[in-house]
Amino acid sequence: MEAFPTPVALVHEWFTPRSVGGSEQVVAELDRLLLERGAPPELFALVDGESDRPGSWLSGRNVQTSFIQRLPWGVSHVQQYLPLLPLAIEQLDLSGHPLVISSSHLVAKGVITGPDQLHVSYVHTPARYAWDQMHPYLARSALARGPLGPLVRLQLHQLRQWDVVSSARVDALVANSRFTARRIRSFWRRSAHVIHPPVAVERFRWDQPRDDVYVSLCRLVPNKRVDVVVEAFNRTGLPLVVLGDGPERRRLEAMAGPQVRFLGRLSDQETAGWLERARAFVYAGMEDFGIAPVEAMAAGAPVIALGQGGVLDSVRCLRQGEPGPTGLLFPEQSASSLAAALEQFEAGRLWRSLPAEGQRLWAEGFAPPVFRQRMHTLLEKLWQQHRRRLRRPVPLI
Repeated sequence: MEAFPTPVALVHEWFTPRSVGGSEQVVAELDRLLLERGAPPELFALVDGESDRPGSWLSGRNVQTSFIQRLPWGVSHVQQYLPLLPLAIEQLDLSGHPLVISSSHLVAKGVITGPDQLHVSYVHTPARYAWDQMHPYLARSALARGPLGPLVRLQLHQLRQWDVVSSARVDALVANSRFTARRIRSFWRRSAHVIHPPVAVERFRWDQPRDDVYVSLCRLVPNKRVDVVVEAFNRTGLPLVVLGDGPERRRLEAMAGPQVRFLGRLSDQETAGWLERARAFVYAGMEDFGIAPVEAMAAGAPVIALGQGGVLDSVRCLRQGEPGPTGLLFPEQSASSLAAALEQFEAGRLWRSLPAEGQRLWAEGFAPPVFRQRMHTLLEKLWQQHRRRLRRPVPLI
């Protein structure tokens, strides 16, 4: 296509300092893609707490928000208004935008568009706590275990219904991994294109001397299963550094042996330094995609991870004889399964079969320019198909 149709609407759930992560990187790169193609997007979100924050990529930008912005603590605690979020996203007025692109992990895909508009939604995940992770979520939730438990379950039931209905409004879905695409197929009965999210691989060096320490990096929350990692290192006696913070930290520190160190949340530079020196990066959670393993490979560190979920798209397993392997995947989410992988990694000195330069070369396939090029190619194809449909006459009966 000669140019993107203008004006383009770019929709995200929310822009808050507490929510800077992989989905925000996707939105930033989509924004950059549109700017490069001469179509500065108009930004929409439920709430915006970033455009007036110096140093933010949104600084000085105009973000059109919903009524949640004006509610008490709406910007800082937007998720407390979960029952209102589907209604709020539907109130955003996107009329006059031929092309609508949403970045969705909860409700952004639910914006209302007309028959002459093309809506493409990049889906980070269907809402986990409404679908396959509902029962673990309810088991951990004090609110769900109390007198309001039936109301919480009713709200999740209603969210699932709206989730399916709103997914049918989208003209084309894009998933961040094959695993997410399978979840979309299972829950929404829709097919999805797969384009991996952008990872800032350029901020890492891969050619640094390696220490004999292993590194874990994530938020310390139950679903990341850092307890499995800690227990495996207790069994093997190997040195582990845990980077990150969260509500699980105190419990994890209590169960950890002397060879496991918790360093909390570090700066980006300090985190990069640990990944650049690590013998390997270790992860036992199941992610929709997983940015951290790709960051570790960009820093030259092999990955030892649970062989389920999105990591199957990003890590080529040494055990399975894949060409250019970048890590070792263990089959079960258990300390014994991870400990066996660690022992095999150490006994065979397998890091020699996983050179740092090879890790980096593979990781560069997830760099932001690759993401922008793939998204541009797909958007161009979808827009051309959309224009042909608009020109096709509707038969009269």
